[in-house]
Amino acid sequence: MRRRELLVGAVAALGASALRAAEPLPGWSEALQREARAILDGAASDGLDPADYRAGPIEPAFARYLHDLHLGRVRARDLGFGVTVPLQDGALVAQALQEAVAAGRLANAVEHLTPPLAQYRQLREMLARYRRIAAEPLPAGNDPATLRARLLAFGDLAADADVLDEGIKHFQQRHGLEADGVIGRATLTALAVPPARRVRQIELAMERLRWLPQRSGRPVIAINIPMFRLWAWDGAAAESAPSLAMDVIVGKAVRTQTPVFADEMTHLIFRPYWNVPRSILANEVLPAMERDPGYLARHDMEMVPGSDGGAPRVRQRPGPKNSLGLVKFIFPNDADVYLHGTPARELFARSRRDFSHGCVRVADPPALAQWLLKDQPAWTREAIEAAMNGTRTQQVNLNAPVPVLLYYLTALVSPDDGLLHFADDLYGHDAALERRLAARRR
Repeated sequence: MRRRELLVGAVAALGASALRAAEPLPGWSEALQREARAILDGAASDGLDPADYRAGPIEPAFARYLHDLHLGRVRARDLGFGVTVPLQDGALVAQALQEAVAAGRLANAVEHLTPPLAQYRQLREMLARYRRIAAEPLPAGNDPATLRARLLAFGDLAADADVLDEGIKHFQQRHGLEADGVIGRATLTALAVPPARRVRQIELAMERLRWLPQRSGRPVIAINIPMFRLWAWDGAAAESAPSLAMDVIVGKAVRTQTPVFADEMTHLIFRPYWNVPRSILANEVLPAMERDPGYLARHDMEMVPGSDGGAPRVRQRPGPKNSLGLVKFIFPNDADVYLHGTPARELFARSRRDFSHGCVRVADPPALAQWLLKDQPAWTREAIEAAMNGTRTQQVNLNAPVPVLLYYLTALVSPDDGLLHFADDLYGHDAALERRLAARRR
């Protein structure tokens, strides 16, 4: 984690020096100044605030806009997020601006520095759409006519539909609710959210996308924490065509949140032991042992000597009762977070799935293992299931590390269906980003 913090700090320093270097920028003609002002006046289309770029000389204001567009207004590190942008990106802002000025077309720099992710472009389109919705007053109330009007405005109900049921299910699906067609409290609450608030969610999601690295052409696993969803892409796959998708369970919102960071998966372990972390041992296992002397035996747990003469520790033996399931997926990191299976399969039926101690439980471990090992022909689905249900613990190294991204968007055009989905601010990260942006304006 320290290495990642240093990288992010270096990027911030580069960005600041790039802005200082760009301030003089001699040779700005009246035509360039008019183009710059027109671009800055349209900054809202990228979720930025045009008012941030109206004070002072046009040249440094435009340089600041390009920095914000490319790298974001807030540093991920300042919010505790372990994601980084390439070290050279701060300098690229100054370079792109200088080349655009030399070419006499500032739009060149905008095109070059706009985040290249398809998700960003999709959210940009949804931002314009939801701004149009927000500009038209929607009726309030819970009567059928009002609900129909809101569902029509959001695009969840066809104009010629006779009943609300399908529109309600469509709306529920997009908002992380159980899609049962029942207009319960949670559905009514989501329907009552002002469109302007949805606009803000999209803007915050676009800000976070600026923090993410570009796709490298390698396979990648991405997990959107507040939507409890995992996608995996082959190297050349389009963002709209993931090779694998499944539900996940993430850390509890109250005390054991799953961290936001990026790292690389190196290996997986079939039939893993679970070494009970000290915090879980102290807060859960030891109190349970005091109440029930047979607790360890019933949960296939055992006491083992501590390392280097330390205190004894507790571990859970491999098998169907193991809290990690029958396989875990390792991407070494300071937070000791990894992906794994779970014997508590019933939890995947819940629409809100924050139940873990911070690690991520996956709904289909054999499918994820098969995707990761697809370049090792011996590891067929049958071989994977045999290893999961065998008699020994087995580590299998990947031929090449696979990037893993745990990120946080409460507005997302889902690769599953191409629809705009919204999620609750599970960990309060949207609220924290709002506060940081507000402080920046003071």
